[in-house]
Amino acid sequence: MQHDSFHYGLLAALAIALLYAAFTDLRHRRIDNWLNLAIALGAPLFWWSSGLSLWPGVAIQLGIALGTFAITAGLFAIRAMGGGDVKLLTALALWIAPALFLQLIVLMAILGGVLTLVFGAWHIARRRKDRLAVPYGVAISCAALWVVSANYLALPGFTQVFG
Repeated sequence: MQHDSFHYGLLAALAIALLYAAFTDLRHRRIDNWLNLAIALGAPLFWWSSGLSLWPGVAIQLGIALGTFAITAGLFAIRAMGGGDVKLLTALALWIAPALFLQLIVLMAILGGVLTLVFGAWHIARRRKDRLAVPYGVAISCAALWVVSANYLALPGFTQVFG
């Protein structure tokens, strides 16, 4: 029972960190390095509380995180994604199981598209001339919260309706 409390405590800490990341990205267009580092450093504790084996479990998580970083660093290089977003998504790749991470990516893309449309409309309505800055950390955080809620929490009925 205590092991479950620790496991759910880690998920609660992740949820709080994701809410904070979304808030700061929305408000300041910035996700702090210390927050991304804390999320990444929490992953090994989550692996342990989940009973994930070193081989192939942890190795797969590390591989997915490395692949995520490589792809998103490329997006950062062409200015399609912010540095904080790259680090947040890479840190989340350490937490989320491979099939669920794919769900996160798809949901993130959908939410990011909606967010871009909303911010684009707002930008046009306000007749702003500066470059449109979309706080993509909001889409990343919302997608991660959705995937974690639907798949890692034992909420009766939640996965039937939303999963």
